[in-house]
Formats: sequence, C-alpha cells, structure tokens
Amino acid sequence: MSKTPTRWRFATRALLLQLAAVALVVALCTGVYLALAVQQLRAEAQSTALGIARTLAEDPQVRTEVARVSASSEPPDAESLRNGDLQRTALDVAARTGALFVVITDEDGIRLAHPTSARIGEVVSTPFADVLAGNEVVEWQTGTLGESARAKVPVRDAHGTPVGEISVGFERTGVFDDLPPLLGVIGLTAAGALTLSVLAFLLLRRRWERLTFGVQPEELVALVQNQTAVLDGVDDGVLAVDTEGIVRVSNAAADRMLGIHTPVGRPLVELGLPPVLLETASGTVARSSAVIDERVLYLDSRPVERAGRRLGDVLIIRDRTDLIALTERLESVRAVTAALRVQRHEFANRMHVAAGLLDAHRIPDARAFLGELVERGSVAFPVVGLDLLGDAFLHSFLGAKGLEAGERGVALRIADDTQLIGDIVEPEDVAAVLGNLVDNAVTAAVAGDREPRWVEVAVLGDGDALVLTVADSGPGLGSTEPMSPHSPGDDSADRVHGHGLGLPLAREIARRSGGDLWIIDPGGPVHGAVFAARLGGAVSAAPTVHRETP
Repeated sequence: MSKTPTRWRFATRALLLQLAAVALVVALCTGVYLALAVQQLRAEAQSTALGIARTLAEDPQVRTEVARVSASSEPPDAESLRNGDLQRTALDVAARTGALFVVITDEDGIRLAHPTSARIGEVVSTPFADVLAGNEVVEWQTGTLGESARAKVPVRDAHGTPVGEISVGFERTGVFDDLPPLLGVIGLTAAGALTLSVLAFLLLRRRWERLTFGVQPEELVALVQNQTAVLDGVDDGVLAVDTEGIVRVSNAAADRMLGIHTPVGRPLVELGLPPVLLETASGTVARSSAVIDERVLYLDSRPVERAGRRLGDVLIIRDRTDLIALTERLESVRAVTAALRVQRHEFANRMHVAAGLLDAHRIPDARAFLGELVERGSVAFPVVGLDLLGDAFLHSFLGAKGLEAGERGVALRIADDTQLIGDIVEPEDVAAVLGNLVDNAVTAAVAGDREPRWVEVAVLGDGDALVLTVADSGPGLGSTEPMSPHSPGDDSADRVHGHGLGLPLAREIARRSGGDLWIIDPGGPVHGAVFAARLGGAVSAAPTVHRETP
C-alpha cells in the first residue's frame, strides 16, 4: 500500500525557493565577477609584458648590439652570445620583473638571449614575421617554456628599420597568483549573502506566522471560502471587532439590521450605533438587547482568542422583532382566554345556584335570581367605567386586563371622556399596542409608592383612527420634556415601564398603520407617566348594529 507523499509546508517551500533563487543569483554574479577578474589579470599581465618589451627595445645598447648582429654577414657565435651583454641584460630584466623569459632575436629569428642558454643561436619556436614587419604582438602563446602571456616588440636600428625582436612572457600560474584569494573573498561574500537571506526569511516567516497564526496560504483560501459561505448563508448578523475597535468582518445581515454601510475597516464608534451596542460589541456587556430602526435586536458578544492571544470580539445579532410581536399578541389572546374562562366558571356557578333553587322548588327565588343575572350579566369585571365601551372586543379585552391588574393590587378604570363610535376592525394591532401600554402601566403602578395603585385608560375615535391614552400612578419617567407625536422617542422610558422591548414594537405597529406612539406627560406629583397611541384604520367607519338575543 503506497503512502501519500508528505506535502511540505508553504514556509519550507518558500524558504527553499528563496535559497535557490539567491544561490542562482550569487552563482551568476560570482561567475561574471570571476570572468571579469580573469580577464583583468590577463590584460594586466599582457600590459606589463608589453611595457617591459618596449622599454627594453628602446635601450640604446640593445638596439646597437641587435643591429650589429643583424648586419653581420656571418652567423652569430652562440658561445660569445651566451656571455655577451644581451644575455646579461635579458637575465637581469627577467629577474627584476619576475618574467618567465626575456628573449632577444635578430632579423632572422635567431635567439640572441634566452633564459636557457643552450637554446641561444636557435630559431625561436613562435612566429616572428609579423613583428619584424614592424608590428607589436600581444597574445597568449605556447612555446618551449610553456603557455605564457607574452608581448613581442620590434627592435629598430638607427634608421627605424626592424632588425630584431624583444619577446617578454609571464607564466600562466604567475599571472593567476591573485586568483585564489579573490575566489576566497567571492566565496565568503556568497556565503554571507546566503546566510543573510536565510536569516531574513526566518524573520519574515516568524512575522508571517505570527500575523496569520500559523495558517498556511492554502488554509487561508479555504478559510475565506468557508467564511463567505457561512456569513452569507445565515440570517443572523455577525460583526467582528478587533482589540482597537476597528470592524474587521460584517456580513450583509448585520449591515441590514444595524442600518450601516461598508463598515469594514472603520472604527465602530464612528458608525452611529447606540451605546448599548457599542458596549456589547467591545465585550463590556456579554448579552443585551437594542432597538434600532424599530427593530428589536438580541445581541450576544463572544471574545475571540487564538494561542492565548486576544484578537477581539464577535457580536452575534439576532432579529427578534417578529417573535416578540407574536409573543405580545399571544399574551393578549391569553388574557382574553383567561377572562372567558373566568366568565365560564362564574356563569357555571350561577347556573348551579339556579338549578339548586329549582330543585328545592323555590321557583320565585330562582326566577328573581335569573332575572338579576340577565340584567347584570354573567360576570362583573373589576373595571370602573367598563360600560362606557360599546365595542365587545375592547369590553372583553380590558375586562381581562382588569382581572390581571386586580391580582397585582392595581385598579384598572376607564376614563369618563371615553367615546368610541364604531367597532374595532384591527383587533390584533389594538390588542398588541393597548395591551403593551396597559401591562407597562400596571408594572409602573406596582413599582410606585402611591396608594391606591391605579391605571386609567381613555379610548377615543377619530374617524377610522383609534386614539388611546394610558395613565398610571407610578413614579413617572424622570424626564422633563415629553415626547411629541412623530418623534423618535426615548427607549429608556420603556425600561422604566417594562423590559425595553414593548414600546418600540408598539410604536412600530402604530406607525405602520399611519399613526404613532408618544408620551404626553412623563409624570409628576399627582400621577405617573401618560402614554398615547394613534392607530389608523383600526375603527370601522359606521358602527355595527348589534341585536340582543332575547
């Protein structure tokens, strides 16, 4: 079974690639520099040889002696040349300059001076015709003494005619004596460059891994893909803030719920968000609720850490507007259901009394009891002025609220100026708004010190609009400036009368119908806060005629 080959980490691959690139550059630069150095050493050796040859060719003694030998009709005597002035001069110049050889020839190429005295009198092994034609020759040649950098210069007589040549050469190994130290310097420089490259990359990798928390580029691509899929695939808003308060992540749901645009990269405090959201997003508060653009948002803040290092906080935003609105409506239905259950129970008890009187043959008492029951109704709600409400829905709904308020020691009453012509045609909206105002007023009355505790409701009809006012005996809102209609309001007022969620929902329902919700009076020494709400289209244009069942 074959094993899957181990894939190197990106940092390792990048290190090897960088080292290979640096090594290639260093090798290329070393080769070029070495070639230039060799060329320079060759040029220097040739230039030195040419200079020595020229100087020696201009020596009067040398010129005279070479011209004399060349002009003689007899061949030169080799023995006399070995002990002659030309040989001594050539050997002396070679010794002083470090040259491999200094050779002097006549016009026939016969050696008049040579480092090897046995070769004096012989013809040179290298071409000499070009030099005797009056040209200087500088080149690398191989002769009897081996390969050398040599320069050949013609020796001229008094008339300027070439009569011989001076050949000066430097040994190849001598020319490149400076090359090994140069190669050592180049090698040290290359090693230093590679070492600096490795150190620079190690520092860069450490910085990189610290910034990316060890996540490799392939993993970063997967993280981005997963983050995009997750953030755009959920209905909850996600807002990530770093330790400096800068927004780093914000999905479309968060932008929509918070009413912000392009927040990424901007400080959170500059987005115009409520203080409670800023506190939650920064981790000061773990969980809270906020109302933004009439939407009830549940906020959950969670710190983000990796490898023991705090990166910031992630704020989870959930829209609970519809859920709370449904809860408010269900609470209204529950109140009506409870009132009906009380009515049924009370009516059953009275039927038992009537049945008992009939069984006891107390017909006159039973008739009187039933007559009183028909005249008074099946059950009496503990709400003063309830008979002012002609609408059956409001009658039952406020009666049920009166029962609940009575259980908490609060008397619910209907204001004397209540007047409603027509029937309620939007019972759900009315129940949500009126129920919320009444519940908050009862809560405020219970929290207050005034005795007796009470809540007063006034219902007025304005065409097809329903106008509600709710006052209580509570401590008030502690504000001196009441809210006017169509003003945004102060959500902190709702925290006095409830949990900070009901009033925004009620205001949203009222505004959705073309109405509004506001505070008439924040409270004073006589009474608590007075709230008002207007719901458009909540009342029928013409009252419905009800027929009484005989």
